[in-house]
Order: sequence, then structure tokens, then C-alpha cells
Amino acid sequence: MESTTGIPVVTPATGEVVAGPWPCYSNCRHLPERDRWEVYGMAKAARGALEDRGVVMAEAYHDFIARITRELNL
Repeated sequence: MESTTGIPVVTPATGEVVAGPWPCYSNCRHLPERDRWEVYGMAKAARGALEDRGVVMAEAYHDFIARITRELNL
């Protein structure tokens, strides 16, 4: 794939793995359920934005979802 903007294209196969620490969402458990779902959506969006920029996560997506739903008690 070639970039037309001059910005290097990073594919998951060549992307750099960046170590955490990643946010822990347990401190949001006290929030009402509706607010916890909002935090869940923001967490997914934040991860997606990083991946769109070429960041390769060490934590698999399904593990990420399992962790944040567990931490948010959803």
C-alpha cells in the first residue's frame, strides 16, 4: 500500500507493539449502568483510534472487551 499524503503506511504486520499501562476501568464501577456503558463505548473508540494510527495492541480485541466488561461490571 502506498501513501498519497507522504505519511508512512503502517500495517499490522509491521506495526510496533507498544506496551501499556492501559487504563483500568474498575474505578468506574460505582457509576450508574448507563454511564458505565458510555465509558465502555469511549474505551472501544479510544482503542480503535490508536489502531487506526497504526498502533498494534498486545492485548487481543476479544480479551480487551472481556477485560473492560469485567472491570466495568457489565
